[in-house]
Amino acid sequence: MRPKVMEEVEALRGVNSVKIKEAHEAGKKVVGMYCVFSPQEMALAADAISVTLCGTTQEPIEEAEKKLPRNLCPLIKSSYGFAITDKCPYFYFSDVLLAETTCDGKKKMYELMADLKPMHVMNLPQTADDDLALTMWENEMIRFKNFLENQFNVEITEEKLKNAIKLMNREREAMKRLHKLNAHKPAPLTGMDMMLAQWLKGFNVDKEAGIDLIERLIEEVEERIKKGKFAFDEEAPRILLTGCPVGSGSEKVIRILEESGASVVALENCTGYKGLDIMVDEEIDPITALAEKYLKTPCSCMTPNNSRLDLIKRLAEEYKVDGVVDLTWQACHTYNIESYFVRNFVKDELNIHFLQIETDYSDSDLGQIQVRIEAFLETMNSQVAL
Repeated sequence: MRPKVMEEVEALRGVNSVKIKEAHEAGKKVVGMYCVFSPQEMALAADAISVTLCGTTQEPIEEAEKKLPRNLCPLIKSSYGFAITDKCPYFYFSDVLLAETTCDGKKKMYELMADLKPMHVMNLPQTADDDLALTMWENEMIRFKNFLENQFNVEITEEKLKNAIKLMNREREAMKRLHKLNAHKPAPLTGMDMMLAQWLKGFNVDKEAGIDLIERLIEEVEERIKKGKFAFDEEAPRILLTGCPVGSGSEKVIRILEESGASVVALENCTGYKGLDIMVDEEIDPITALAEKYLKTPCSCMTPNNSRLDLIKRLAEEYKVDGVVDLTWQACHTYNIESYFVRNFVKDELNIHFLQIETDYSDSDLGQIQVRIEAFLETMNSQVAL
């Protein structure tokens, strides 16, 4: 039986859809964002609501393919499809959009999307390993600040920015504490529930209420651990999921893993732990602090991206994982190429099992994925038996 508070977490989909409409009608400004590189703090400091925009289901992709190529990443097509069909309430009520140059496909899709809403594009450095990159990203923070001030006719003061940083750090700390509960063996939460809690946080209209909800979920799960109530038994293979972002509607790999008997204990991807790992420094200049934090995000769009391997190693050790599954969306070239490095690192350096799955949002390959996952787990279990 899952934690009772998870019912409230799931209800956030409907609750936040209503709240964003009410907030918009009350005159509250809304900034729609897509990426873990997007500084929500800047929007909050502009007295606006920061929301993640829809892009994790197959439903609107057919409409998007009228303008976008079929052999494009499903995340990009889904995001654009939601935008042009008005099926995402968060996009519909957004006053402005924040885009980012994380990959070529998104950059060109954003050019089409810019016809729908006022948009600001943050130009991301291609590396995080030198001072010039940090200076460039600081300038991008300032450009975004100026854009919001002009669009909303507000002043983003240093005090407001620092307060927003403290609020977002509190949210990250709560989500990190929730995620770390699954370091316990056996895991108290399914990977499906962990994914849902992490993913839905981006749609929270009321950050304080969202933090309170997660803290109540943590309390309930901690009590379940004390009582010996877990999502899986101790023999279930423990899996770390890495790779592309996952949300409701694109969770088929997690679902198949757990239906096949595995316990997905850690989500390294950017809708999971990746954006929670590093806090924003509350003691230094806020613009510099934001630039430093977000530039350290270990995304495959960076070259090199050795920090991703470092994070995978830390999570693999802390969560006592038996295998790593690398999920790559079709046509996501950066993650697909980087999977070569991840495979070698996981197998040679960490000496644990590895599986890459390249797929899209559709159900057309469910049987094939299930066969591969069952074979992967069988190999893992047979070696444990030996």
